[in-house]
Amino acid sequence: MKEIVLNKRKNGMAALIGIIVLLTISIVGFIFGCDQENILLITVSAVLFIIACFLFAGLKVLKPQEALVLTLFGKYVGTLKEDGFYFVNPFCTAINPAAKTKLSQSGDVGNTSHAPFLLQTSNTKETEYASNKISLKMMTLNNAVQKINDCLGNPVEIGIAVIWKVNDTYKAVFNVDNYKEYLSLQCDSALRNVVRVYPYDVAENVDTTGDGQADDGSLRGSSEIVANRIKEEIQKKVDIAGIEIMEARITYLAYAPEIASVMLQRQQASAIIDARKMIVDGAVGMVEMALERLQENGVVELDEERKAQMVSNLLVVLCGNKDAQPVVNSGSLY
Repeated sequence: MKEIVLNKRKNGMAALIGIIVLLTISIVGFIFGCDQENILLITVSAVLFIIACFLFAGLKVLKPQEALVLTLFGKYVGTLKEDGFYFVNPFCTAINPAAKTKLSQSGDVGNTSHAPFLLQTSNTKETEYASNKISLKMMTLNNAVQKINDCLGNPVEIGIAVIWKVNDTYKAVFNVDNYKEYLSLQCDSALRNVVRVYPYDVAENVDTTGDGQADDGSLRGSSEIVANRIKEEIQKKVDIAGIEIMEARITYLAYAPEIASVMLQRQQASAIIDARKMIVDGAVGMVEMALERLQENGVVELDEERKAQMVSNLLVVLCGNKDAQPVVNSGSLY
C-alpha cells in the first residue's frame, strides 16, 4: 500500500464556525427548554451539545514540515502533510510509533494539545509531551562512538553523524515497528560493515574497492569515500522504512586506547625513517657534488683513502643530529 496524502481536508475554519454555531444553538435551546419545561427540547439540546464537543476532536492544526498519519478503526485512512487547519473524522486516530523515542540530536515535533504522554529527556531533564505528529524536517542522528576492528584487525574507535528525513510516512509507521530505532540500528550495522573493509592508515596489499587490485584507501585518508559508502549502505537498509539519507559524515576517528600508544610509536618511527632517508639521500648528493667540484677545479688531488676520509667526515656532518665538533689536524694524514 502507498502513502495517501489528504490535501483536501483544509476545512478546519468552516468546521470550527459550524461547531460554534451548533454549540450556541444547543445552549440557547437548553435554556429555552428549561424555561418552557420542555423535556424533549432539553434532551435534544443536550445531545447537540455533546456532539458539538465531540466534533472538536476532529480539528487538526499542522505546521510546515509536519505530518499526521490517520487510521480509522485500525484501517489506514491517509496522511495530512501540508501545513494548515484541517477537519477530519473525529474517530480517526493519529499514529506515530516513534513518538517517545529520542535519538541523540534528533527530536519529535512538540505538540501539547494532542499528547497525553509525558517524557523525561536525559540531557535537559525537562518534561515534555510526546507528539503523534511526524517531523518531515532534516534531522541529525549522532550515534555513540563504536569500537570496530579495521581490515588489519586493529581496534578503531569511530563515530558518524547522519542527516536524514522521512519521505514516506506510511512506510515509516507501518513497515517497521519504530523507524527511529530501526535507523539507529542500521547505522551501526552499516558502519561496521564498511569500516571492516578499510585500514586505519594506508597499508600494502589491501583491496578496499573489491576490484581485486591493491589500492591506497584508508579510513584516515579517504574519509569522503568512506562516508559516501556508509551513506549508500544505510540507504539500502532504510528504504523499507521510507527514510532518505541526505548525508553521512565521520565525526570521530582514533585508534582504541589499548593500542593508541603503540601505534603512535609506530607512526613516529615511520616518520623518523622517512626523514632519515631524505637526509641520507641529500647528504650523498652533496658529497658527490663536492668531490666532482674539487676534481673539476683541480683544487686538490685526493687518493682513494683521502676520498674515503672526506666522504666519512661530510656524512657525519650532514647526517648528524648535533653540530659537528671540528678537529684541526696540524700534521699529515700518514
